[in-house]
Amino acid sequence: LPLHSLNSDHQMDSLSRALLFDFHGVSMTHYFTNNWENVQNFQARPDDILIATYPKAGTTWVSYILDLLYFSKMSCQRQTTVPIYDRVPFLEIAVPALVSGKDMADHLPTSPRLIKTHFPVQFVPKSFWEQNCRIVYVARNAKDSVVSYYHFDCMNKVQPDPGDWSSFLQRFIQGKMVFGSWYDHVNGWWKKKQTSSRIHYMFYEDMVENTGQEIDKLCSFLGVSPTPEEKNSISVRSQFDSMKKDQMANNSTNAVMDFNVSPFMRKGKVGDWKNHFTVAQNQDFDEDYKKKMKDSQLQFRTEI
Repeated sequence: LPLHSLNSDHQMDSLSRALLFDFHGVSMTHYFTNNWENVQNFQARPDDILIATYPKAGTTWVSYILDLLYFSKMSCQRQTTVPIYDRVPFLEIAVPALVSGKDMADHLPTSPRLIKTHFPVQFVPKSFWEQNCRIVYVARNAKDSVVSYYHFDCMNKVQPDPGDWSSFLQRFIQGKMVFGSWYDHVNGWWKKKQTSSRIHYMFYEDMVENTGQEIDKLCSFLGVSPTPEEKNSISVRSQFDSMKKDQMANNSTNAVMDFNVSPFMRKGKVGDWKNHFTVAQNQDFDEDYKKKMKDSQLQFRTEI
């Protein structure tokens, strides 16, 4: 049962904005913890590929690229009739009246199965580690992340109420976001990568700057070798503007999103934070950022 099978107004009305609560030390909402036991017991297969990100870091983008890398030759129909959120299910999501992400992942017909998660590293079901699955992690700079997350929460009817921009920014700094602190997330995954050759850690800014080069790196990590023509075609098809127009990629068929408020794929740029942060907010943010990141080797670019 695909996610977009939910379209009756009655069911839509029954979806309410979630409230944040502390879950094993991470801010979460019930839409991502309701199915906790089942998700933790998920049986990964050795060829599964997990796409992991903090929200709004290019998850759909990388999902789309991987889907094209593996399945663009499978059937043209797949690309034109199956939305990306059905091709790459969201493991932990459990919204009433919709098929859970875990059930969708269990029934994926493809091999490899492409599965996405926003879990911090400590929440990943253990079978992914036991099966030695490959994991692609994408990180995006904090300033663009918080701006993108704000617009997303405005238009996504199952996310907590974002409030105004300045209070949202404060909550982000405090880590009071669904899936917790950005700082903990990017650093937790980075630390795990140091001891695991099965994690490919990518940066959103690098993808924007040189998509082709990042696709090359992905290919060598995954051990796939598309022809130069195929690679070029994927690079062209996965550009932001063409994905934004693609109904199967842009989430416009997703029942929980209100496109009257904002598109799901808004700008896809690096540096849009400059249109949102005041000078004072930027100074406060930078001071706090330095403290929180002082022991981290991670280097992010906030402009390119």
